Amino acid sequence: MTEQEKQKSYDDEEKRIQENVSKIKHRIAVFSGKGGVGKTTVSINLAYALQLEGFSTGILDADITGPNVAKMLNVQSELIFLNEKIIPFEKYGAKMMSMASMIKNGQPLIWRGPMRSKLINQFLADVDWGELDFLIADLPPGTGDEILTISQQMKPDYAAVVTTPQEVSIMDAERAINMAKKLEIPYIGVVENMAGFVCPHCSAVIELFGVGGGEKLANKYSVPFLGSIPIDIDARILSDSGKPIVLEKPNCEVAAVFKSIAFSINSICNMDIEQSK
Repeated sequence: MTEQEKQKSYDDEEKRIQENVSKIKHRIAVFSGKGGVGKTTVSINLAYALQLEGFSTGILDADITGPNVAKMLNVQSELIFLNEKIIPFEKYGAKMMSMASMIKNGQPLIWRGPMRSKLINQFLADVDWGELDFLIADLPPGTGDEILTISQQMKPDYAAVVTTPQEVSIMDAERAINMAKKLEIPYIGVVENMAGFVCPHCSAVIELFGVGGGEKLANKYSVPFLGSIPIDIDARILSDSGKPIVLEKPNCEVAAVFKSIAFSINSICNMDIEQSK
């Protein structure tokens, strides 16, 4: 392929990305400074909490080498192509795309950063997302290439930074906030996951990972603290069986926090639209 042909291919892809993104009203990037903080759980339940409010939603699994969204929604089907477009999966009324649908279970994806970014570009350019109110991007941990690609191409208007109360998690989440600021994402909020465990026998609250770290971090950077999500055994059980807790147990405490987070993010995004009129 000549340099001219490469440039044309790049320009065509950019055009398709912009056409797709223009049909999505709000784009939310879910960050985490480190792995294991429940970022995918937050992404999925945030999407369905917004859907419960009547919004059309999609979930883009941008964690290319560690995709978990398909497992947590029990999606095992193969990709469908129609008119040179990839048809996203639909589960419980939300659209979803994940690398997990393109590889065998347990198969490692040993790709360098540019290859991972190229696939994210394809998810944005060639997946037929249609018109959506919200697209939630579940990002990999850290501050690597995929996050740069999402920020440049998807142009998120909100970054939800997920942390646990533990100090080492707060330290990494601080880096994620600073990256979101440098990438000039308009709005940033902090979600504290695994905030405490309520004993099912005595109802005592056990602070396994400490307490209050997420709120202190949000205050330090003058960004909204979106809420503390307690540990719920049912959330883990339901995730393993592919069922979001906000749909299966809509009246539990965890679901209530997710709904509150969704309300806060939607309020900010719609406020931005009103101010731009």
